[in-house]
Amino acid sequence: MSGNVLIVEDEFIVANDLRVVLKQAGYKVNGISASVEEADESIKKQKPDLVILDIQLKGKLSGIDFARTLRAENIAFIYLSANSSQKILEEAKSTEPDGFLVKPFREKDLLVSLDIAWYRHTHSLDSKLRQETLLQKQMSDISQEVLDADQKLLKMAGVVQPFVPFDLIASGTRPFKTGQFNDLAYLRIGFNEYQFLGKKEFATILGLKDPALAMVADNSPIDTDANIYDDLSAVEMSAPVTLQKVLADTFKLKSYLVLPVALHNGLVVHYFFYSRQPNAYSTSHINLLQSLKTHLSDVAQTAFDTAESPALSSNMAQPKNSAAIFQSGFKGIIGNHPLLLSALDLTMQVAPYTTSVLILGESGTGKENIARSIHANSPRKNGPFVKVNCAAIPSALIESELFGHEKGAFTGASEKRKGKFEQANDGTIFLDEIGELPLDMQVKLLRVLQEKEVEYIGSSISKKVNVRIIAATNRNLEKEVAKGTFRLDLYYRLNVFPITLPALRERKSDIPALTEFFANKFCHEFGRLFPGVAESMMEGLNAYDWPGNIRELENVIEQSVILNDGKSKLELKRSLTNKGIESTDKLNIATLEDVKNIQRETEREYIISILRKSKGLIRGANGAAELLNLKPTTLESRMAKLGIQREDFTNLTESNKF
Repeated sequence: MSGNVLIVEDEFIVANDLRVVLKQAGYKVNGISASVEEADESIKKQKPDLVILDIQLKGKLSGIDFARTLRAENIAFIYLSANSSQKILEEAKSTEPDGFLVKPFREKDLLVSLDIAWYRHTHSLDSKLRQETLLQKQMSDISQEVLDADQKLLKMAGVVQPFVPFDLIASGTRPFKTGQFNDLAYLRIGFNEYQFLGKKEFATILGLKDPALAMVADNSPIDTDANIYDDLSAVEMSAPVTLQKVLADTFKLKSYLVLPVALHNGLVVHYFFYSRQPNAYSTSHINLLQSLKTHLSDVAQTAFDTAESPALSSNMAQPKNSAAIFQSGFKGIIGNHPLLLSALDLTMQVAPYTTSVLILGESGTGKENIARSIHANSPRKNGPFVKVNCAAIPSALIESELFGHEKGAFTGASEKRKGKFEQANDGTIFLDEIGELPLDMQVKLLRVLQEKEVEYIGSSISKKVNVRIIAATNRNLEKEVAKGTFRLDLYYRLNVFPITLPALRERKSDIPALTEFFANKFCHEFGRLFPGVAESMMEGLNAYDWPGNIRELENVIEQSVILNDGKSKLELKRSLTNKGIESTDKLNIATLEDVKNIQRETEREYIISILRKSKGLIRGANGAAELLNLKPTTLESRMAKLGIQREDFTNLTESNKF
């Protein structure tokens, strides 16, 4: 990039050094401002292409205050700061900067950061325009298709979902004619799965007969312009009873957006987008929907054009499909909780691009599955997917593991070796547990990410790599930045597109589906029929807080399948109550590995008790394998894995022992 740059920095020496470097690199410097007031005057005189902005400035206003002006003016900017407290970082993030530089920095870091910032700024605009153009085309195609009203709304819901997220979408004419209710709606029940709601379904689910439903509809507010309602709890307390109140109570909705659309026949149709998340909508969503008004009108015209339309007919046929069926592209991800679906929406949005992704979430929430889904749904899907567990590599070997080394570069380097970045060329590298990297490696990783090249240990020659970066951590990186254990500029470089996975305790409605999935998996693996899950076990699973999340649930189900007799329903073999968790604190449970150890020990003791009961006999009638309803080879494998020795189940004389 070469263009006009404004420097907003109150330390003259730093600002002047920046000016010299920029001019030598071919940039035109509009000027230097030491305060927000001076910077305001400067951009009024000449609008820069990019602003280098210090956070702490002279005067009452900070760089963060000025950043909001720059964002509104659509001017690219990067922060320059030595202050990296968590509060400052959170405030800076809210302004959506195009880059972040931490003092002190190298000249090359500055120039690379400017190039990246300009690339991100221009490509984010291009990407947004491309996405909106694609959405316009999809909406146009839908509006021209010969489909029933419910099918058109369903198709529209599928293409709009990634841009305007919702848990319930509805449309209907306003104001209502006396006693008339003709709304069509779809409730999101899974990824690309929607349940149809017409008048009959609304009456059944809401528990309202026709007169009551009509009365509730008549009581509902009429919006003449697009509006956002962030606090449905206030709606719930209002009188009289409105449709919004009933929907919020029934479907646990927290916020909604309404968009009125005029039809050719003079009717006005309202589109409603409801979310279970508070503050889910912004003016950007309204602006996008406003740009789609023509197509939204065409879609609504099918449903509400005349009194004889399918939507208004008293004998309206049920929709051909109650759910949209598409290829989801998520292998091994089970559940339909709104928090999980939101994460999957983000996954599909970012997958087609080369944008760096940071996956956040506790251990065991499925971060690697999301990373693999991003890769599988990207143009790089035929390239390599290379996983690196940053926490598992000794600090002395991390650089060699990531970037490679020449033969003889250090003791033990008997041959030249490619690093993980080079192995992932033209594909994706997944840096798991990125928060565990030591600071010196963070600096080297940042330079690789910025310059797109690696340098072998023992070599002075750099090699270009074309790699997409996906990182993951269970740490709060903002707190780590504030403590000084994680670099702010690396955090910002990785945090281009964050995806947060919910803990299992936050999505307990998915536990039955996950339990059935894992139970079927292990029953198939062990050659058994799935006998079902005892009600008491399901109650126990729902009562537990799951510190180890899905990974811990999987271990618990595996244990239950192994210890089950194969005839009765699966049951828990130990307490999983929250009280039980508190009591196990005495056992020094601090990590997921501690939980796994307890599970292994429980399984080990149970198998030993059966071996004692069978007097050490494994195979044949009344052997331990028969009592456990396991194949003998499976039992022997489990015994070896759990370290069960002959002396563990008394002195035995039978010949059929392992």
